[in-house]
Amino acid sequence: MARFRIVMYALMVAWPLVLLSQDEAPAGGIVQLNIDGPIGPATSDYFKRGLDKAAKRQARLVVLRMDTPGGLDTSMRDIIQAIIASPVPVATFVAPSGARAASAGTYILYASHIAAMAPGTNLGSATPVQIGGVPDPGKSDDPKKRDKDGKDADKPQDPGGDAMTKKIVNDAVAYIRSLAQMRGRNAEWAEQAVRGAASLPAEEAVKMNVVDLMAANVEELLVKLHGRKVETQAGSVTLDTKNKTVTVIEPDWRSRLLSVITDPNVAYILMLLGVYGIFFELWNPGYIVPGVVGAICLLLALFAFQVLPVSYAGVGLILLGIAFMVAEVFMPSFGALGIGGMIAFVVGSVILIDTDVPGFGISWPLIAAVAITSAAFFMAVVAMAVKARSRQVVSGPEELIGSVGEALSSFSAEGRVRVHSEDWNARTTAPVKRGQKVRVTARDGLVLTVEPETQAKES
Repeated sequence: MARFRIVMYALMVAWPLVLLSQDEAPAGGIVQLNIDGPIGPATSDYFKRGLDKAAKRQARLVVLRMDTPGGLDTSMRDIIQAIIASPVPVATFVAPSGARAASAGTYILYASHIAAMAPGTNLGSATPVQIGGVPDPGKSDDPKKRDKDGKDADKPQDPGGDAMTKKIVNDAVAYIRSLAQMRGRNAEWAEQAVRGAASLPAEEAVKMNVVDLMAANVEELLVKLHGRKVETQAGSVTLDTKNKTVTVIEPDWRSRLLSVITDPNVAYILMLLGVYGIFFELWNPGYIVPGVVGAICLLLALFAFQVLPVSYAGVGLILLGIAFMVAEVFMPSFGALGIGGMIAFVVGSVILIDTDVPGFGISWPLIAAVAITSAAFFMAVVAMAVKARSRQVVSGPEELIGSVGEALSSFSAEGRVRVHSEDWNARTTAPVKRGQKVRVTARDGLVLTVEPETQAKES
């Protein structure tokens, strides 16, 4: 038994060290990071932590293998700032075949020290999604071509819309042009990707100096990059990528947890669990479990909302809707509060996440299921409350009214009766005989008003 305890203690000490060493790359090697799917807070956290690990291990190069439809602007800018400030060169590689670097991915590709694509991939469509910009079908993606009206397709197009729309588009254009100029890439096409949502396949992207090269896989990419010079914050670096070990750093538990709770659908559910948990704890003080679970869920939801583009008008409408549905239980509004609460709840859920970025919306079926379930629950509570009001009283002083007892003596004005095995002073307006059944009609303190049972039946 003593040896067993020693072994267990040794495992408890050694296991965290094993976990910490899993992602450690050998000094001077190549670090590979992977981005698959929408870019959000968890993605930027994973990338920045991976970049820090690569810098500490003095890695020669960081390969960012990317396949993304886009993502949140704030997360994208965090990644770009980390790339620009990194002393370790970053080669962003759009792979495997069939992958894309759309929207936010295009900006990251432009910001990288090396931009590469696999055959069969594409990039572009960098118009801010809130604008809803779409490419003009009459314009060619090739800036050297002219459209059917004889106008140059590479001339900046008027984004149209209101002043705010133009400001957002112009800001995005200036940002991507600055990245293109910093890395010596095609700034004109970059602007067209923002204003006209233009896209390019890998072969044309190389020809037009949008990306640096094509490679079938990471191994071929490293061969082609060997000996290339790049400029980093630390100065000029000549890439030494030949016969180097590639270490893939996967998201750790922190990044995985952040990825889960920053999913808008999960954050939405956590918020509702938090609100309902605290509500039930206040309704039934002392249960403890609903309050503890609700507080934890609500704090996790607030953390997720801190890094997500949340509309606080949506949060307010959801809370107002829940308050109205709760008030329906206690106030005779004939359904007005309940219906209004459900409408406010659904509208708030729809506008809760203030972005149209793919992968960052709340599922309509989830909204419908939660709204219907909440409404059904509170309607059931109302129905049970109404049914309880119509039931006969079975406890308390009010239960004595209508109860049947027995006269302990004969009396015509005041006497004693026994009701529910208890002796009471009683008064009556009709003569009562000893042992006769009497019914209670009223109660005044400790004195009951009774009448003979036969008289009560006749009346």
